Order: sequence, then structure tokens, then C-alpha cells
Amino acid sequence: MNDIKAPAGLVKRLAVILYDGLLLIAVLFLATLILLPFQENNLFQPNSWQYSVYLLIVSFFFYAWFWTKSGQTLGLLAWKLQVADENGGNISWQQALIRFTVAIFSWGIFGLGFIWVLFNKDRLTWHDIASHSRLHWKRAK
Repeated sequence: MNDIKAPAGLVKRLAVILYDGLLLIAVLFLATLILLPFQENNLFQPNSWQYSVYLLIVSFFFYAWFWTKSGQTLGLLAWKLQVADENGGNISWQQALIRFTVAIFSWGIFGLGFIWVLFNKDRLTWHDIASHSRLHWKRAK
């Protein structure tokens, strides 16, 4: 049995990212479909920063909704993991925003924020540390 208090390692985190990434792609397609009728000639303008910001906001709400309500996205559920605050409860919207923002930054510099889990004694990533949240094994009920 997994140690419930032990944070998830890098491989499990990457597996969750893969699962959630596939679901997020579907959500972004739907978000684009919703926006498409409001575009001139049903086409997006090349290099539209507004569209990029829109997709970023949709992505944030996708993750934040799950993190703040149950602590689990579909990927986290599949791997029996949960995002929680330092006391084991659901994280706040503010923590979700910090977690999401720092995770993007972590990827943007060659994944160093994620690889940090290999060097941190508590196996925490930069976004875990910055948001005062943890990714740990879900307790069986």
C-alpha cells in the first residue's frame, strides 16, 4: 500500500499530466467551438493574443474547478492522487491560481520546476511550494 503522506514522484506526476492533457485538449476544442460563431468569417486571426488568453483562462478554470472542489482531476483520480492544502483540505481559488501560474512557469524553463521533485527532500515541485499545496496519495474511505 502507498504511504498516504508521501507526495507523488515525478513519474506519477507526468502520467497525470498526460491524462489531464488529453482531457484538456477536448475542453479547449469545445471552448473554441463555442467562440467560433463570434469570429469574423468563422476564422481566428493569426497570432491572436486574445484567443491565447481565452484558452489560458479556460485551462485555469478547468484545473481550478477540480482542485478546489474535490482535489482531483480525471488524471489524479485515475492515479489515486489528490491536490490538497497543507492541512489535507481542498485548496482555495487563490492557491489554485498560484499553483497554475507557477506550473506554467516551471514548464517554461525546461521543466525545472517539475524536475525539482527529484532534489527536494519532501518531493515537492515549485508549484507545490509556492501555493502551499501538496500532491499526495488519496486516502481510501
